[in-house]
Amino acid sequence: MIPLPQLDSNSDEPIYRQLHARIKTSIQDGSLAPGERIPPTRELAGLLGLNRTTVAAAYELLEAEGLIRGHVGRGSFVAGPNDPNLATASGAMDWEDRFVANRAPDPPVPVAAPGTHLISFTSARPAAELFPLTAFRTACREVIDGPEAVEILQLGSPLGYAPLRAYLQGQKRQDEDLLITNGCQQALDLLQRLFTRTGDCVLVEDPIYPGLRNVFAHAGVRIVGVPVGPDGLDVDALPRLIARERPRLIVVTPSFQNPTGATMPLAARQALLRIVREHRMVLVENDIYAELRYQGPDLPSLKQMDDSGETIQMKSFSKLAFPGLRVGWVTGPRPVIGRLAELKQWTDLHSDQLSQAVLLRFAQSGSLESHRQRMVEAGRARLHAVLSACERYLPQGSRFTRPQGGMNLWVRLPDPLDASELLPRAQRAGVSFLPGRYFAVSRQEPGALRLSFAGLPPEQIESGLAILGRVCQEELAAARAAQSAGLAPVIV
Repeated sequence: MIPLPQLDSNSDEPIYRQLHARIKTSIQDGSLAPGERIPPTRELAGLLGLNRTTVAAAYELLEAEGLIRGHVGRGSFVAGPNDPNLATASGAMDWEDRFVANRAPDPPVPVAAPGTHLISFTSARPAAELFPLTAFRTACREVIDGPEAVEILQLGSPLGYAPLRAYLQGQKRQDEDLLITNGCQQALDLLQRLFTRTGDCVLVEDPIYPGLRNVFAHAGVRIVGVPVGPDGLDVDALPRLIARERPRLIVVTPSFQNPTGATMPLAARQALLRIVREHRMVLVENDIYAELRYQGPDLPSLKQMDDSGETIQMKSFSKLAFPGLRVGWVTGPRPVIGRLAELKQWTDLHSDQLSQAVLLRFAQSGSLESHRQRMVEAGRARLHAVLSACERYLPQGSRFTRPQGGMNLWVRLPDPLDASELLPRAQRAGVSFLPGRYFAVSRQEPGALRLSFAGLPPEQIESGLAILGRVCQEELAAARAAQSAGLAPVIV
């Protein structure tokens, strides 16, 4: 029988993570033996006075770590050689025992049942129906039929396709260079390997895109969150955090931050650069959304404002066009780019040159800029639609950011609504989103969620928010009824 764990509802650590840790300890110390059945989520939730989705989230983490196995119709069991459901042929390799790579620190993103039609606000990606496929096909044919085709299809430089590098660099500083990467995700991975070791500290925005956070988490780097407000990163909090944590570097998305959509004003950017210089910190700027401004004046990037040239900047084509091609780049001081190129060569030799050459031709023909203008026009309409729909349909007491561009906005639902608990109900009703827990660093906001609106036409945005608003109103009504009946709220 599973030992009933003691959980602290006043702790900063979410209840589902506390439960995960307690069960994990029971498995590791032998209190729960391999093959032993653990209670169903509903049963354990009742025993502990928790919500069933809280227990399910803990079980998801345990299963992701290979500590338990779920079997349809039979329940969940502690993994191990005594689990009859996991029996393998005699002498078969125990692969889980061989793996040394860390598991993802987050539970998997919930998905709806197969065949379910959803209006999905879950993915920050461009609208596929806006892709200029005719112009793209023309660019592909011109590259394949061109005189450089043989050279493009040969092995190349780890720095990237030289003509594309020259196009992207423009009037670069003499002490700077540029490296082509497989999107910004690879750039983050290379920067993590170059600048951090296990136990080092990195400052990131809180909340933050989980792909950025997890690159450092998987390497054993200590991640400290800097709060994000309406004007982006809280610059005033930096001196105290730097003095206390002594971070190796800071990663910032100053324009249309993911997930909040917030943008740092000019004064905050200037203050950030001044603080970074004073403390001799490495500053990494994630500038992938800046081209998607729908209203308001343009702002210079941190890289453009940095007279020292020491800011390391990441950019990408992925948020503008054809994310499947995975073409991004890093600009920074020559010594940094040289070492990043070495790491990249060890990893994958170089990025696909055909994709780079096609994107270069697409850009040089003027098609990229024409497409950007269409994206901005469409994005403006979609931003207006999502803001209007949030005003109209979300329950009273809801708060949400008002970005001027990008792909995302951040919603905070009124108490006692919990976005993680709402998600399966919303999916059954026909709409999906990502709860705030997927983006949290140190500040847990149960009522928070991200809406990624750029990939949806305005009419679907309207319909999706109408459904979400209805689900929220139903949950609020149920909570009020329970309160009126004198029922104690469950711990979530």
